[in-house]
Amino acid sequence: MTKLRLAIVGAGPAGIYAADILLKAERKFDVSIDLFDHLPAPYGLVRYGVAPDHPRIKGIINALRDVLDRGDIRIFGNVRFGTDITLADLKKHYNAVIFATGAIKDADLDIPGIDAEGSYGAADFVSWYDGHPDFPREWPLDAASVAVLGNGNVALDVARVLAKHADDLLSTEIPANVYEGLKASPVTDVHVFGRRGPAQVKFTPLELRELGELNDVDMVVYDEDFDYDEASKAAIASNKQVMVIDRVLQSWRKRPSVNNAGGEASRRLHLHFWARPVEIKKDADGRVSAIVTERTRPNNSGGVEGTGEMREIAIGQVYRAVGYFGSPLPDVPFDKRHGVIPNHEGQVVEKGSNERVPGVYATGWIKRGPVGLIGHTKSDAMETIRHLINDQASWWTPEDPSDEAIISLLAERQVAWTDLDGWHRLDEHEVALGAPHERERIKVVDRDEMVRVSRGE
Repeated sequence: MTKLRLAIVGAGPAGIYAADILLKAERKFDVSIDLFDHLPAPYGLVRYGVAPDHPRIKGIINALRDVLDRGDIRIFGNVRFGTDITLADLKKHYNAVIFATGAIKDADLDIPGIDAEGSYGAADFVSWYDGHPDFPREWPLDAASVAVLGNGNVALDVARVLAKHADDLLSTEIPANVYEGLKASPVTDVHVFGRRGPAQVKFTPLELRELGELNDVDMVVYDEDFDYDEASKAAIASNKQVMVIDRVLQSWRKRPSVNNAGGEASRRLHLHFWARPVEIKKDADGRVSAIVTERTRPNNSGGVEGTGEMREIAIGQVYRAVGYFGSPLPDVPFDKRHGVIPNHEGQVVEKGSNERVPGVYATGWIKRGPVGLIGHTKSDAMETIRHLINDQASWWTPEDPSDEAIISLLAERQVAWTDLDGWHRLDEHEVALGAPHERERIKVVDRDEMVRVSRGE
């Protein structure tokens, strides 16, 4: 019987789902899967892209853990594609590769002043507060008034973490350095700007409700934003999710500003709709000093148009949460405009010619762009796996497909890789760190420490 030796680059939900779907699929050949990731720990976006106070979403890790703990997928963590292993290496030892590397960079926002000191991408901030090992330990939280640009779930995550009191995050796996940074933050006002109206937001009702549950944080909305046009009224009447969002926002219009003790809240989270950012103003030292927005209104084609009315709010920092963007991989086709690997239903193609690249596949955000929730990755992977199975005639013919070959290669290159047993050791170590503080875990941030613990050194 033919055997498929498959490499998957990326051990987040996209890569793990693809592996699981292939192993469960109806096929006429055996399968052996090796999962590679540049991080020492698996789970990708769920571990490093979901806010620490989202335990329900992080519960997805339990399902992913069940897949890995079956023992029929090998993990090689702390292995960098393009440095520790290359596409040529994979061709020597595997029949095919699936790239599931996601999208972790911030999309650009081309407005004057966006390069000011104190202007950041939301993805970088998320990586900091989630303890990503490749980002600095410190973050300059030094502004009383902060702007967040965007109306998606990431924008709300960033706004919530900025506005939330650090002590209210101690029930989560927030790293110690992040807690200390947020504890010292002088923030009093967080302003979230979206260019569309309340009925066109991209976040979910759950995300919105969580904002209203913050301790000692007042939710501020503005009456002028709720003069709905006919399209907005129709959306509220016909879409249950939009209806719930409207109901939550309407309740905040009437809610008094109080904290849990009955006094006035010490922090405020402002939601500005119909506000298109047009400029970030700088002070004499080149730091963020204010944001200028243009008031927008609905047009007749489902979008918005500017009214020419400009507004300015003093701020000290700005975070753009206008989307993620994929990163190119060495020797792999890449679409620079869309930030994805060019593909047809997961089959990678050459940019420009659309000619198939045999043996190379993609799934997840690097395949379709950073849209959709984590659950959407499953159907995405099913499509890719279907083609992989049917493409048997065009698989690579490896020189040495043995299980030991890649281990020998990594050892020869002195790569300190981590495996599934290593993840279990790190997992237990983080849980033990949290136990004295009555916390579920305290996440280890330093890469070298993660590797040492994982390898039992």
